[in-house]
Amino acid sequence: MLPQRRAIVAAKGPTAARMLRPLARCARAQACYATGMIPDVTLQSESGQVRVRDLVGGKVLVLYFYPKDETPGCTAQACAFRDAYQDFTDAGADVIGVSADSQDKHESFREHHRLPFKLMTDPGGKAAAAFGVKKTLGLLPGRVTFVIDQKGEIKHQFSSQLSIGKHIKEALAVVKSLQPTSPA
Repeated sequence: MLPQRRAIVAAKGPTAARMLRPLARCARAQACYATGMIPDVTLQSESGQVRVRDLVGGKVLVLYFYPKDETPGCTAQACAFRDAYQDFTDAGADVIGVSADSQDKHESFREHHRLPFKLMTDPGGKAAAAFGVKKTLGLLPGRVTFVIDQKGEIKHQFSSQLSIGKHIKEALAVVKSLQPTSPA
């Protein structure tokens, strides 16, 4: 058992609660239903610079920020989005992944895992910062998924390094809820 864990297990009452609070904060997945317009930032695509605002319009946009291509968690997340991609497109959404990796790395990652959606580069993490994507423990780039409506308004965001499947599940549920219902 780690020394910190031994100390927490041995502590009782308010002391234990104070010691556990930071651990709970680090591990907790966070869903936020805040609204707001997307920031005016650019990303790098295979065809050059693209304003994020130019990506919205006809469809709902699922924009997910992830730490790095070809790492276990990021590969699992990308493949989960790939496996649910038809569900997203059937619900009227487009999916785009974003990390600081180069376009060459993105292309290799896309081909290796047969990803049907675009991967874009965020040089220097400027777009991530503008979207409020925070680093985990101050070191690891954040893993946050945004659902953006056709007007460019953020309808949902979900942040978790570990609950990878929830990124897809929650995003798809929100995308489906944004679709107009047809009269019976």
